[in-house]
Amino acid sequence: PSEVATVFPRSCALIMLSQIVNLSRNIRLACGFGLLLFFLNPATVTAANLVVFGDSISAAYGMDEDQGWVSLLSQRLADNYPHYRVINASVSGETTGGGVTRLPKTLQIHQPKILVLELGGNDGLRGYPIDKIRQNLSRMIEGAQQADITVLLVGMVLPPNYGRRYTEAFESLFESIASEYAIAFVPFLLDGVTTNRNLIQRDGIHPTVEAQPKLLADIWPVLEPLLQETPD
Repeated sequence: PSEVATVFPRSCALIMLSQIVNLSRNIRLACGFGLLLFFLNPATVTAANLVVFGDSISAAYGMDEDQGWVSLLSQRLADNYPHYRVINASVSGETTGGGVTRLPKTLQIHQPKILVLELGGNDGLRGYPIDKIRQNLSRMIEGAQQADITVLLVGMVLPPNYGRRYTEAFESLFESIASEYAIAFVPFLLDGVTTNRNLIQRDGIHPTVEAQPKLLADIWPVLEPLLQETPD
């Protein structure tokens, strides 16, 4: 029967030993380099998602998506808070009822650190019952808080032709909910925009491209303190 040599000349043994040592060294270097990249890459260890969950106001209705205030927010975060990534989950025409249905899956997929909730405007324009709007907003906020997500609520106002009683109840709804759940609150994202015809599209409802920086300016002072909290 054939035999496998188990005794090698000294020169062969030294060559084999050298190759083993080099291989071991290369493996250690590769592992060490990989770990170094892991710790040096902020996105690997501190990445956090921010989800904007709104309607046409946040979905850049009537313009390119990259012209909307959410896209401008993404650009600002890239410069100042690069560990955050913005996901725009806004849908034109969305109501709080639709939001209740969509939000759980959105949170499950993106697992955000912060949720900007900008819904209710379409409910008000359609004259939905105030109690129903409150119930839907409350369900979304509670769902986010149970998942340890920080919520920023964005309020809205209605045109005066909806009647004083309804408009006042609608507008005060957002502030009372924000107070009840102790969450950050922007009273009116379109403040100072609706009174300037040059900043409103022809439909009389949606802000123009030129108005988008102002929308971001309205939300930024309330949002930035939430961003300064270190992500888990």
